[in-house]
Amino acid sequence: MGGVAASAVVLLLVLFVGSTAVTADEDTFVGVNIGTDLSDMPHPTQVVALLKAQNIRHIRLYNADRGMLVALANSGIRVMVSVPNEQVLGIGQSNSTAANWVSQNVVAHYPATNITAIAVGSEVLNTLPNAAPILVNALKFIHSALVASNLDGQIKVSTPLSSSIILDPFPPSQAFFNKSMNSVLVPMLSFLQTTGSYLMLNVYPYYDYMQSNGLILLDYALFKPLPSNKEAVDPNTLLHYTNVFDAAIDAAYFAMSYLNFTNVPVVVTESGWPSKGDSKEPDATMENANTYNSNLIRHVLNKTGTPKHPGIASSTYIYELYNEDMKPGSLSEKNWGLFDETGKPVYILRLTGSGSVLSNDTTNQTYCTAREGADSKMLQAALDWACGAGKVDCSPLMQGEQCYEPDTVTAHATYAFDAYYHQMGKAPGTCDFNGVAAVTTTDPSHGTCLFSGSIGRNATLSNITAPSMNSTVSASGVGYPNYIGVIPTLLQIAAMMWTSLL
Repeated sequence: MGGVAASAVVLLLVLFVGSTAVTADEDTFVGVNIGTDLSDMPHPTQVVALLKAQNIRHIRLYNADRGMLVALANSGIRVMVSVPNEQVLGIGQSNSTAANWVSQNVVAHYPATNITAIAVGSEVLNTLPNAAPILVNALKFIHSALVASNLDGQIKVSTPLSSSIILDPFPPSQAFFNKSMNSVLVPMLSFLQTTGSYLMLNVYPYYDYMQSNGLILLDYALFKPLPSNKEAVDPNTLLHYTNVFDAAIDAAYFAMSYLNFTNVPVVVTESGWPSKGDSKEPDATMENANTYNSNLIRHVLNKTGTPKHPGIASSTYIYELYNEDMKPGSLSEKNWGLFDETGKPVYILRLTGSGSVLSNDTTNQTYCTAREGADSKMLQAALDWACGAGKVDCSPLMQGEQCYEPDTVTAHATYAFDAYYHQMGKAPGTCDFNGVAAVTTTDPSHGTCLFSGSIGRNATLSNITAPSMNSTVSASGVGYPNYIGVIPTLLQIAAMMWTSLL
């Protein structure tokens, strides 16, 4: 985390004026931050396996680690990479330094690794004030390098800000940015607006609650239901706020509108709650962490929006994937993670009805396998489709990889079927494949070949190696030469079966 209060979780911001150009994002998502201050940091391939098992499709890295970017290749996971704070000064002072950074850390990996955003520094205005004067230059230089590589349409550039720079945050309609920072914020917001990017904001209701001297109710910070007389009311708009998160988002939009920017959306780059704290942090508990993160995920994915913008949700990155035992500071600083270093959930999120993202309850897993006795040609056609049009990463089925053996169409189809089933959130009808697949509760993993959903229990990934940077990828995005990506329509399969009878 970064920022004054041990680093921030991004809270979304919403605008007040009715003429706002901020609109709903059809692709609203919940992602996860990945910190690396662990004494036993998992190998990048283990990290990616966990992300896949948990259906996490969006992540934020605090650097542009080559090992992680290589491991993420062809995974379909959308990645926000970061320029570390210690590199911001150099990039902000030199266009060529920025160009070299983009060349080495973005162009070298894109599009195999689906990089969608670059975060330039983290809470620079709070933690690195001497870099403030060149921060906007750093954004512009990075963006110029993307333009030169024709990637500016695919990759956004911004910088995460701490919500602490928003003064007088309640009522939201009176919120404004720290005026001493306006000389940076105005050109920054102009840049974000011109390039179609978004404001990255770290918002931590936990710290707001801890520092409120009892003025903020715990239930208000945790998204718990409140009686109407306990809701916070903005006296200027008469809008009722039932949680800190929404109030912070609306405060950010009001602060931007105060500077005459009304169409820059907000993405929450950090938000979460610690599961353990010292004696001075009695509310850093597993139960509260579970309650906050479960409610936050549900709130974002349900597109509840804020009181001022109902139905307009801001995508949010949970802080964070792993507990970081090497993190300096209080005990709570080491315990923001959803998982420990082995991939075991710190707690089981309560996400019924909110899709399958971060469904880290490993007690009732289901899998999709090839039906026993299924026709081999029908299996092959379905396998070809899953690895082609179905966009399953079938590279683990290549010769020499962890799921190549046993080299049978049934075994390979089972891997592809299950990957597709989990990729589609285990939605009804996604484990059928024209009758040759069926759902089971038996984990089909074997040896080092680990299936989606098996991570976080007894699985180990010590023998999995990161994909080579020289890996070839077919036009369908699958490095598996025999799977041609044919769509197995009923007509095609029927024709194949008829041919086999002749």
